[in-house]
Amino acid sequence: MLETDLSLRTDISLYYDLFIPEDRAGPSPLLISVHGYGAHKRYMMREARAIAPEHYVIASIQAPYQHFRKTDDGYRVGFGWLTDFRPDESVELHQTFLLKLIEKLKHENVIDPGNISLYGFSQACALNFRFAFTYPDVLKSLIAVCGGIPGDLDENSKYKPFAAETLYIYGDDDEFYSNEKFHSNEQKLRSMLPHLTAKQYNAGHEITDEMRVDIKEFLG
Repeated sequence: MLETDLSLRTDISLYYDLFIPEDRAGPSPLLISVHGYGAHKRYMMREARAIAPEHYVIASIQAPYQHFRKTDDGYRVGFGWLTDFRPDESVELHQTFLLKLIEKLKHENVIDPGNISLYGFSQACALNFRFAFTYPDVLKSLIAVCGGIPGDLDENSKYKPFAAETLYIYGDDDEFYSNEKFHSNEQKLRSMLPHLTAKQYNAGHEITDEMRVDIKEFLG
């Protein structure tokens, strides 16, 4: 007798880097940064520190699924957030990661729970949108760069409109998304995001200096 797709539940370690300004006075705003496919928490910490106001606490979280990716210098370990195999479980893990991290930093009196921003690039964008639509009262603002939107935006009954400030930005020469796709995403998001700011840049699938300037201004 063959039985397939059996499973066991177990705990795993979820890793993140944390930056706390030395001269902060009391609980601080929190910026959570989420890397894209094949990257890691160190990369997104660098990006977050380049745009975060000086008094912000920054948490850069790392995806749980590691793999080898080919680079000019050989193979390196990268991390991804989900695949087509049981993606709902990966979405749940991402949301649990965020909620537990926020609760921990709140309990330790590190952050102001009323001032939390979520910043994602590429693969992280759709996941972060899912979090915002599922838990619309947690975040003060959301930043999505060069990424997609939830495929179930029109049909998931758990989603609620997200009233916080949202910045959705993308390039005009992205190798993974066409301009038509980005523009379609933007229009769909407007039905769920009453405070959406969207902008297209002369860029590929990347975070450019021009984008960094606008993100920093948005947070400020």
